[in-house]
Amino acid sequence: MHLSGADSPPARPAPAKGPAEAFDALYTAHAPGIVRQAYLLTGRRAHARRAARYAFETAWQHWPEVAAHADPAGWARAKAYDWALSPWHRLRPSHRPFFSRGEAGPASGDPLLAALLALPPSYRRALLLHDGVGLGLSATAAEVEASAQAAASRVVNARAAVAARLPGLPGEPGRLAGMLAARLAGPPPAPAGTPETGSAQGVRA
Repeated sequence: MHLSGADSPPARPAPAKGPAEAFDALYTAHAPGIVRQAYLLTGRRAHARRAARYAFETAWQHWPEVAAHADPAGWARAKAYDWALSPWHRLRPSHRPFFSRGEAGPASGDPLLAALLALPPSYRRALLLHDGVGLGLSATAAEVEASAQAAASRVVNARAAVAARLPGLPGEPGRLAGMLAARLAGPPPAPAGTPETGSAQGVRA
């Protein structure tokens, strides 16, 4: 009598990923989203891609730490946000007004982006993490290095400021969260002549 599976060899565990393979998987899964997030933080396509590249280059340089982290994607995201919002980049020659690079300013065709860019950077970051990325309040507070009360205040004030700039936006926060989530789920911003983030192999080369 044949017993199904009686002679089947025991299942073998999947081989463990090496550092390069694990890094490439992290990059492939999260780099496009981090570019989109950095774009909503800054309104600058090239800047967003540089922020993501910096974050993943740094992650590769500190891979043992990142690999052991409870949230490797969050580790990279925090580095990208820090780089994107650093005031030192305003001193770079490449940090020029949109019209000087042949790009329309965000207010001319993207009211939501213009409303985000009008927020103080700390409000913008907290709002994007909480309502866009979908972090809980405690996780948002930890990432922005603030108390839960301070983080909540930033999110609430940011929502009110965005709603004031977008008269057609209903008052409920779920509507704004849906708009931000839709932006983050779409394709990365068009390069518009700027360097691409590159492949995972290129980032860790």
